[in-house]
Amino acid sequence: MIDIWIEKYRPKKLSEIVGQESNIRKIESFVKHRQLPHIILAGPAGTGKTTTAICTAIELFGEYWKENFLELNASNERGIDVIRENVKDFARIMPSNDLGFKIIFLDEADQLTPEAQAALRRTMEIYSSTTRFIFSCNYSSQIILPIQSRCVVMRFKPLRPEDMIKRIKIISESEGFQMDQDSLEAITEISEGDLRKALNILQTIKSSGELSATKIYEISGLANPKEFKSLISKAVSGLFEDSREMLDTMMIEHGLSGMDIIRGLHSAVRKEQISPKQKVQIIMALGEAEFRMVEGSSDLIQLDALLAKLAYIGQEFN
Repeated sequence: MIDIWIEKYRPKKLSEIVGQESNIRKIESFVKHRQLPHIILAGPAGTGKTTTAICTAIELFGEYWKENFLELNASNERGIDVIRENVKDFARIMPSNDLGFKIIFLDEADQLTPEAQAALRRTMEIYSSTTRFIFSCNYSSQIILPIQSRCVVMRFKPLRPEDMIKRIKIISESEGFQMDQDSLEAITEISEGDLRKALNILQTIKSSGELSATKIYEISGLANPKEFKSLISKAVSGLFEDSREMLDTMMIEHGLSGMDIIRGLHSAVRKEQISPKQKVQIIMALGEAEFRMVEGSSDLIQLDALLAKLAYIGQEFN
């Protein structure tokens, strides 16, 4: 049986969670004093929000944590019925532990409808003595203010590249293989601070048998950043036909969409050592092309127009 690495290597203790030191210290203090307020964990995917909630329950309740912890995914059950039935039913049950409270964890709570959130606020008031709520969300602003005011808000940030690389090295060594620096940098570049995504890429690349940065970009359906850098360089140098040919290769052979290319160019130009004025002009051109694509314009025409615009910018600054 093949284990899924994101579950196999999910931390079991708060101290094992990486990249969120400040938030973990606060929660460890709550656990130490055997007290827990309502909490909102806000931040991007793959940064440890769900794991933090589960580890908190494990450290508070020990082996009986599952009996004192209800996990619901609000993106699946986002209406008022889930609050009236699942949440209230669990909240009504008296806790079977010496702490005097249970935990209800609502994952992706920003997906709850406003009506469901309003009902939830009332439930929080009625059962505050026996139930603690932990919410996870991408955007805390999507949660109504009456709930926000009852919670301690903790903001989770994307993992730093050094934290990501350290964790990837530990897992790869545990699985009996090593990654070179180019491959490590490729995974951190693609995952953008999302450790869950990084582990999925790591497991896939191990299964493929080819441990290289090129293979990592291929598996992820992305082009190598060096290709985006080269594309910008050719376009700005006025080599329109060469850059157009390169663009065709990226779209046809790599299967990249127009939005993939825009995002790749944006990432590359932000790291490029060019004059600030030229960088501003290029980013504005990328933003305009993205807007037109979102509005329904042809990817091919907009990318052609973008390359022409970059050639014009290159002439303007020469």
